[in-house]
Amino acid sequence: MDSWVAPPIPDLPGTGLPLRLFDTATGQVRPTAPGPTARMYVCGITPYDATHIGHANTYVSFDLINRVWADAGHEVHYVQNVTDIDDPLLERAVATGQDWRAIADRETALFREDMAALNVLPPREYIGAVESIPSVAGYVDELRERGDVYSVDEDLYFRVRNDPHFGSVANLDIETMLRLFSERGGDPDRPGKEDPLDCLVWQSARPDEPAWDTPLGHGRPGWHIECAAIALDFLGMTIDVQGGGSDLAFPHHEMGASEAQRITEEYPFARHYVHSGMVAWQGHKMSKSRGNLVFVSALRHEGVDPMAIRLALLAHHYRSDWAWTPHGLEGAAERLARWRAAVALPTGPSAQATLARVREVLADDLRTPSALDAIDAWAHAALTAGGDDPEAPGLISHMTDALLGVRL
Repeated sequence: MDSWVAPPIPDLPGTGLPLRLFDTATGQVRPTAPGPTARMYVCGITPYDATHIGHANTYVSFDLINRVWADAGHEVHYVQNVTDIDDPLLERAVATGQDWRAIADRETALFREDMAALNVLPPREYIGAVESIPSVAGYVDELRERGDVYSVDEDLYFRVRNDPHFGSVANLDIETMLRLFSERGGDPDRPGKEDPLDCLVWQSARPDEPAWDTPLGHGRPGWHIECAAIALDFLGMTIDVQGGGSDLAFPHHEMGASEAQRITEEYPFARHYVHSGMVAWQGHKMSKSRGNLVFVSALRHEGVDPMAIRLALLAHHYRSDWAWTPHGLEGAAERLARWRAAVALPTGPSAQATLARVREVLADDLRTPSALDAIDAWAHAALTAGGDDPEAPGLISHMTDALLGVRL
């Protein structure tokens, strides 16, 4: 599957600082310690509707990790999937009378357009679940041979308890795991399962649903094993960051990690499990089931500058839950205008300290509100007191693009 075109990243003087990130598994902000190549896997969309602000918040957050690592001198190997076959997509196809493939292709294309408009760096590999089916089937067969998979009415389930580290990603009690598993696509009450938390890795063909012929039979993959397979294929084991929204910590990241750990008989799947916060609208978390969505494409078509959308997201720390408001977007547009006016000046106050401050706070668990404050202070000084450094406006412009992804 094609990704979107990579935008150029301006060069900055010096080198950025080592990145520290909050790790869900340990509950601590810890240093990331990648080698020359930093490896990151971020779970992608299920393309049954357009990209909303909650999606944008997630992918802009992990774009910052990409940029901070690159500024610190690392090559970044970033992989993202597209869940282009799943129950919500099939349900949308039935509800609208459209072909599920047409919906997936259309919404994936729109997602790529939105990401390019938001100046998000593309993944090196952008992989659809459908194209990964042969790989998934192979891994499930390996798990079955090891005794990690069993059958329930021709569907195949993964024995989560066979992984001694199961539960160490989200660190939840059993009652919470069962509740979230039920709410987020699991089937804890299905008769015939050995453990309510065992997860589906292969679903046998259902009437009037798409299915593929594999050594496992005629069917399609479960959700969690798709990401485990894609990550193992392109990044290998013990990646630096496994990322996504906070609603993916359990069950998706928990179960995908356990599957990968049983496939490879290695631990851990990832050094850091990093999760962005949820964005609310009209009093509730944005969700397609609730219908309270603000779409990036709709804002763009209304004439909103994508850089203002990006600044509205960056005004909040990536791990926080927050509410989208028109007022917040207006404030972001005003900030963007001030910054552009300041960098349009022929000279300005020295920007070296501002660059150092922005690098410092971004390396400390992506403290974007503090980064915006530092640039606000420079812009205010430039617009009110001026300065005599002809290089400063250009440095600020390059810095906001390279580190924050905001083109001025």
